[in-house]
Parts: sequence; C-alpha cells; structure tokens
Amino acid sequence: MTLRLGIPSKGRLMDKSADWFAARGLVLRRTGSDRDYSAAADGADLELRLLSAGEIPRELAAGRIHLGVTGSDLVQERIPGWEQAVEALAPMGFGHADLVIAVPVAWVDVLSLDDLDAVAAEFRARHGHRLRIATKYHRLVREFLRDAGVADYRLVDSQGATEATVAHGTAEAVADITSTGETLRANHLKVLPDAVILRSEATLWRSRRAEWTSDTRAAMQALSDRLGLA
Repeated sequence: MTLRLGIPSKGRLMDKSADWFAARGLVLRRTGSDRDYSAAADGADLELRLLSAGEIPRELAAGRIHLGVTGSDLVQERIPGWEQAVEALAPMGFGHADLVIAVPVAWVDVLSLDDLDAVAAEFRARHGHRLRIATKYHRLVREFLRDAGVADYRLVDSQGATEATVAHGTAEAVADITSTGETLRANHLKVLPDAVILRSEATLWRSRRAEWTSDTRAAMQALSDRLGLA
C-alpha cells in the first residue's frame, strides 16, 4: 500500500499547500488538466489525491487517506471525536480564519455573550420563538454556546452567504468564519469580543484510522524526515 496524501484541489489553498511542500523539498504537481484531478509528488513514495477542502476531513476519518491538508475548523466540525480520528502534524501558516459569533451593529447594548443570552431570552418572550443563529458550523457553535451558558436560541443552517442571512430576515445573528471581518462589517454585523469560537488555519493531519502497514510507516518516516516533522 502507498502512502496517500489529500490536498485541496483548487484555488489559493491548493497553491499555498504546494508552496509549503515545495519549500521543504517536495514538489507536488498536476499530471493532467484542471478537470481530471490527477497529480503526483516528485521523488516520493506518495499517492497524491486532489480533493475539496471539505472532503478531506471525511477521507481522513474514514481512513481512505493517510495524510491530508485542511483547516482545523473543518476537522473539528465534521469529525465527531476528531482527536481520536486524526492527529495534527504541522500548522502550515496560511488559511487563517476565526469562527465567530456576530450580531447586528444596531444591537448597541449587546457587547458580550451574557448580553446575547439576555437578548435571546427577551426575544423568545416577545416573539414566542427562539432567536435564530445562522451557521454552517452546528457542532462547534452548539458546544461553544452550551459551555458559555447561552440558551433560548436555535441554529439555522446556512447554505449560502451566512453574513447575508440577517439582512434577508432568515436569522437574527450569525456564527461564521472570517479572516478580516470586512464582510461582516459590510453587512452591518459586529463580532462579540468574547465569542471567538475557534482560530483556524490550514494544517497537515495524519489519520489514525488509515491502514498503517510497515510500508506506509516507512514512507511516513521518510516523508517526516524530508519535511522536518517531529
């Protein structure tokens, strides 16, 4: 069995991933067109798989790839019990983003999670239903708000631009990933200072559930030496 590595298949994440490996002496390159998703790693006993960033956590958890590059936000959201399924080998220094809770700027008295909890209780008493928070990160947001003691809310799934849901009237607040906060501000939302749920970045992960034979372990050791991993 060959050691299998999944990296993002397109865009900035793919380019930055290739740069990261190249800086450590491993050249990753496409071997076909942009549409056939074939690639190779020069001079390494490695099978390269081009996947979407969202597919990589699933493939790691299923053990179909040994290694993968994806954001820590996606791993922690999409893999239940992720610490038993994968191991972080190296933060890669790009793809930085924060998962945050943001509320309308017009809520001038809401400056903390305690304020949000009070507003949620008032909202339910006034409207007869819970305050809606739009997000794609249900697991992380639910656990964070539970630990913070915030109640009387419900999460609504966001399939498109989460930051626009408040303006569209489908949510009262959002929990979204952001790198600069500019998009949130453009949609008249403000981040609650104590509601940074997770600081994420692109990370090289190792699957604990993949089949680790003597051959793949030897290939992993050679790759670790090449990349300078502990």
